[in-house]
Amino acid sequence: MMTMRFFAIGSWTEGMLNFEKLKNFIVSYEAATIEGSVYRLPVGFPIYIDQGRDSILGQLIELKMDETLVTLMDSFHGVHFSDATKGLHQRITKTVQKISGQLEQAQVYVFNPKKLTKSAQLIADGLWKESLNQNPPLTQQLTEKQKMYVLKLGAAKGRDIVPIQDLTLYRELMKLELIVDKGRRLALSSLGKDVYNHLT
Repeated sequence: MMTMRFFAIGSWTEGMLNFEKLKNFIVSYEAATIEGSVYRLPVGFPIYIDQGRDSILGQLIELKMDETLVTLMDSFHGVHFSDATKGLHQRITKTVQKISGQLEQAQVYVFNPKKLTKSAQLIADGLWKESLNQNPPLTQQLTEKQKMYVLKLGAAKGRDIVPIQDLTLYRELMKLELIVDKGRRLALSSLGKDVYNHLT
């Protein structure tokens, strides 16, 4: 059986929502570290930057090699195949260190520093788990009603109108900057699209 090693932080680690999506493909996983920096995006999840000297604790996940899965993960991360500088992430091979001290080569999604906005916050010493414990990601702070509306709006096609009858819900989503009002219809903001991607 062919496998690939993938270094993960944030939503792709054990107990987090994207880890659950990988369960059927996971052969093994264990703690490992990588050198670099970690930032938090407005949606609340951490991203890895291949700059800096922090020792970042994450997980080395061994997956059954499946081209469809890799394509889906690349798509989720916004990898641009013809021009890496245009993508949100780039998938590269990096050396990571297992807790045993053994060095391994693994695939890592590296965030494009050119896409880093002022709203992204550097996590001191790369302690992303502690940061998430103190301030959970936006997806975990939403009510069920808010999640359901974001999911409905995100699944709408073209110029479909997804009405919102609840004025309180409308105000909450506007305050969270998850939706934009285009007059005749509502749409997800950039942040709303990020939240939608993490909820699906």
